[in-house]
Amino acid sequence: MTDYSEEQRNELEALESIYPDSFTVLSEKPTTFTITVTSEAGKNDETVQTTLKFTYREKYPDETPLYEVVSQENLDDNDVTDIIKLLEQQTKENLGMVMIFTLVSAVQEKLNEIVDQIKTRREEEKKQKEREAEEEEKQRFHGTPVTIENFLNWKAKFEAELLEVKRKKMKEEEQAGKNKLSGKQLFEMDHNLDTSDIQFLEE
Repeated sequence: MTDYSEEQRNELEALESIYPDSFTVLSEKPTTFTITVTSEAGKNDETVQTTLKFTYREKYPDETPLYEVVSQENLDDNDVTDIIKLLEQQTKENLGMVMIFTLVSAVQEKLNEIVDQIKTRREEEKKQKEREAEEEEKQRFHGTPVTIENFLNWKAKFEAELLEVKRKKMKEEEQAGKNKLSGKQLFEMDHNLDTSDIQFLEE
């Protein structure tokens, strides 16, 4: 007959020596403990981390242990879901054997993968930003291509603005009483005057 408590005790001792800094016993009955798993450092020394909590069931290892992710650092929800799925798969595959070390090792590998993905993601984001900045720069230097249509629009607008400036200037001069408007100035200001003379002659 299997002595479950003996197997569990032996595994706990082994885990304590393998993970001296990250292993913590929370309770003895039922045996509950946490192990904090940290990835290897990524390119910019970033790491991801998770704390796993395990509880032995009475007949562990013939029964799967209870497990949960109690805390995490730099992981998003999808990563945590992936870790839970991984633990589920590993507990089924290792049923009947003490498995905590195997589970923790699998999570460790997963975290290392995630760090690499973060690195790749960041590099992609950086490239994307550089591409966008380049495009923006090109647009700035490129400007708006000149077509006959938009040139004529610009010319009309420019002339209207010029005329407005002239009108204001003449009004100011008129109010200041500097001079009366000559026929030429009146004509330049109001193009309707050239047709009004014709109408006058026709009458």
